[in-house]
Amino acid sequence: MKKRCNRHSRLPVAITLLTLLFLYLPLVMVAIASFNASKYGGVWTGFSLKWYKALFKSREIWNALTNTLFIAFISTFFSTLLGTLSALALYRSKNRFKAIYHALIYTPLVVPDILMGISMLLLFVTTFSACGTWFQSVFGIELELGMTTIIIAHITFCMSYVAMVVLGRLQEFDHSLVEAAYDLGASGLYTFFHVTLPVILPGVIAGALFAFTLSIDDFVITFFVKGAGDTTLPIYIQSTMRHGSPAILNALSVIFLILTFILVFTTQKLLSNKTETHK
Repeated sequence: MKKRCNRHSRLPVAITLLTLLFLYLPLVMVAIASFNASKYGGVWTGFSLKWYKALFKSREIWNALTNTLFIAFISTFFSTLLGTLSALALYRSKNRFKAIYHALIYTPLVVPDILMGISMLLLFVTTFSACGTWFQSVFGIELELGMTTIIIAHITFCMSYVAMVVLGRLQEFDHSLVEAAYDLGASGLYTFFHVTLPVILPGVIAGALFAFTLSIDDFVITFFVKGAGDTTLPIYIQSTMRHGSPAILNALSVIFLILTFILVFTTQKLLSNKTETHK
């Protein structure tokens, strides 16, 4: 019986190894291609670092990266703030419509990006056509698609991810700590910053990392709501793959892979970290 069980237990291991190979072999090939002197990477013509040198000399890439980071930092800040407050409100809510509120928060997670992009574009265009003339006459600013609309769109879908992560952290929260703080005379604001926030802080940071990664990576929604000349890194990569040299993108991909692995590892550590308050 033991021999039969051991023989069958090799199948899950084999499937796991094949899955990992399927997932990570393309990444390894991209890393190898980034050191290939060939422009298109079909044939190995020798080891070279010229694509990394070209990457750091490319002004267009750095401008696109600057726009991407600017959008990512602002959208991460506001989506983390709004997502955390939403999670706290849902956790404390005793309303009979709580299930509906949960569904509304989770809906952006499952809505296709193309549908989200089209709906956001329609919202902006309708709003600008209805209020653009009045806004320009009062504030002297013309409403149009641009960096602001991209940030608003990113906050919209990133907020749900933050709320989901923080809600998961709140499920482990011991509410008796808050009651004990109130019994000792602590105010609501003091209790939040000295009791609640330290406990859920790993979840908040993990949610912020998720939002930051999603904002940097987004292409579809950004493509719909961006203005003329507003180029983010995913938009630039798509344009380069069609008209430029893809070799430089291999070097860029390797750098982003390293940064992504660091972010994912940090996020996983934060999610699995148990608060020291309970000890």
